[in-house]
Amino acid sequence: MTPLCADLLILFRRDLQSLVREVALFPDEATLWHTVPGIANSAGNIALHVAGNLRHFVGTVLGASGYVRQRDQEFAQREGTRAEVVAVLEVALAEVEGTLPALDPAALAAPFPVPVAGVQPPTDRFLLHLAVHLGFHLGQAGYLRRTLTGGPASAGAMGIQGLVDPAL
Repeated sequence: MTPLCADLLILFRRDLQSLVREVALFPDEATLWHTVPGIANSAGNIALHVAGNLRHFVGTVLGASGYVRQRDQEFAQREGTRAEVVAVLEVALAEVEGTLPALDPAALAAPFPVPVAGVQPPTDRFLLHLAVHLGFHLGQAGYLRRTLTGGPASAGAMGIQGLVDPAL
């Protein structure tokens, strides 16, 4: 595995596992799907979006997993259990774990295999974008949960220790 893919795998694991903990901190299923005025997407939608994004761009485009993304459904869903959302996140993590180690330096340096928003950035740079995208949405989910519940509990998101000890 390339050093970049090894580092990205650490980040994807850390942040997807943090998002799993974030979903588990919601007090019930209904709250997972609520929002506040001015916010269009619930934490449930955010989690489905992150999973669909990674499953499509990493799992299908780079890893040929066969997953067919239904992006509109990621944002349209309004119910489901925390366990169902966690299961989708775990599948996304498994697809990332199965794909990144197989990428070679030539594939990473090449343009991303499919256009994204009309452009094909280098694959390595697009993978960095996907990691940042995950971190952005992880923060949104945590902030939304604390806003909805008034609870200060932390999911330990983006802990620096996870960069040193990937088991965290």
